[in-house]
Amino acid sequence: MGPEMNQHDHDSDLDQGHDPQDTDSALIAELETLRNELDQLRATTLLERADLENQRKRVARDIEQARKFANERLLGDLLPVFDSLDAGLAAAGAEPSPLKDGLELTFKQLLKVAGDNGLTLLDPTGDAFNPEHHQAISQADAPGAAPGSVVQVFQKGYLLNGRLLRPALVVVAKHD
Repeated sequence: MGPEMNQHDHDSDLDQGHDPQDTDSALIAELETLRNELDQLRATTLLERADLENQRKRVARDIEQARKFANERLLGDLLPVFDSLDAGLAAAGAEPSPLKDGLELTFKQLLKVAGDNGLTLLDPTGDAFNPEHHQAISQADAPGAAPGSVVQVFQKGYLLNGRLLRPALVVVAKHD
């Protein structure tokens, strides 16, 4: 009885329908699912790499901005010193003297150091009025001057690496 029963049990397993095509379909479906998951993982990885690269660029940009404007407060605090030296030179008159020459040399050296650190002097006499860099405090009749041009500078302005640190205070020629 033993060997005949084993053969019969094996035949009944085949009769229950383990179709090789069903097995192939299941494997193909599973393969497709795995491929889709792999594609999704690749897409996610690419997005994460792009995000990391954008973050790296943003941090580098922020560091560059911080470096360019780190000395803004110091240079801003020096503006009254520039004004005082400028006023002293104007008060010294046109006559050359050792004191005036020393004052001019000191002012030029200070402007050079400030310029090396990104500071640019705005002395717009004769230039067209630029509301981004100049602050008009009045208008005046100025025969021979172009309307809208700066005819007098009360206080020089300054840019720090292209960004306005202080506008120039100016008088503008009236329009006819």
